[in-house]
Amino acid sequence: MQDDCALPLLTTSQDFGDCGANDKALFSVRAGVPVKDALVQVSLLLKCASETAFERSDCGLPQRGLIGSTLHCLDSARALVDSVLAGLHR
Repeated sequence: MQDDCALPLLTTSQDFGDCGANDKALFSVRAGVPVKDALVQVSLLLKCASETAFERSDCGLPQRGLIGSTLHCLDSARALVDSVLAGLHR
């Protein structure tokens, strides 16, 4: 049974994109975004990264195994995010 009085799950501020020289991040995830909305964006980002890696794996480079490993990790992460989203939707 779901508790109707439960607080919504929200993101916290998280900096990323280190610029190197001054130890300050270039980007930040904003606080207060509903987790479900954030997970939808993560799933889309993972899909784009997976498609990019898949296209790169067809080039026949010696590092093709590394690209395949990357694809597996991306697909696993996306499946996990999509599973969480489906659970939140219920």
